[in-house]
Amino acid sequence: MENWTEFLAEFGRNYGIKVIAAIAILIIGRIVAGILKRLVMKILNRSKTDVAIVSFVGSLVYMGIMIFTVLAALSKFGIQTASFVAILGAAGFAIGFAMQGSLSSFAAGVLLLVFRPIKVGDFVEVAGVAGAVKEIKLFNTIIATPDNVKIYVPNSKINGDIIKNYAGFDERRVDLVVGIGYGSPIDKAYEIMKQIVAADSRILPEPAVQIAVAELADSSVNFVLRPWVKKEDYWGVKFDLTEKIKKEFDTAGIEIPFPQTDVHLHRVETA
Repeated sequence: MENWTEFLAEFGRNYGIKVIAAIAILIIGRIVAGILKRLVMKILNRSKTDVAIVSFVGSLVYMGIMIFTVLAALSKFGIQTASFVAILGAAGFAIGFAMQGSLSSFAAGVLLLVFRPIKVGDFVEVAGVAGAVKEIKLFNTIIATPDNVKIYVPNSKINGDIIKNYAGFDERRVDLVVGIGYGSPIDKAYEIMKQIVAADSRILPEPAVQIAVAELADSSVNFVLRPWVKKEDYWGVKFDLTEKIKKEFDTAGIEIPFPQTDVHLHRVETA
């Protein structure tokens, strides 16, 4: 008992203050980490940042402060923390090298969630895939094709490729090419298309609709018809215009030719 008492007294004299200081550092560090985590998450939530980013950044701040706190507490006992920092750095490098593909997708996912070049619900064309964005995760993005196939696209593929966002602007232009026969009257075809456009309330008055002869093709005179519509009306207007033009041209006797080739035969007299 006397030996234990002397040991505890000696330990208290040598390490008592250091233990108390280390415990105090851990407690204060944990409190500060929690406060900063909540503060960062609150700021990100106010800026309407994605929930996944808010949670990840909050946890990252908390873990970073706690690692610093543990190293500071260990230094009170005279432990050289430089070696721990070196070990953590080496481990981080090894893990990063082994998971460079996943980390690349993760970094790309963070950029997609922060800068938002695409959003859930947008119809996009990315990495050779076209469809509606269903969900943007940290490592991949889920896209549903028009025939409802679920596709997982790595975020690194999206961020490193050209992004076509068909829902990026409120208005879109419908581009139609309408061909009529060379024997059909151009003015009459023009007036019919003008009347069809004027009767569709979904077509915007500005920018003005463009109707013009664009090409004298091999078997047809080609018009371009370019009205502007709201993005949600794009496909409905395009399909309806195509159908109405065909019906009105049939009624008016305007020919819509199909590709054809004229073959001329010449008789060669032989001696």
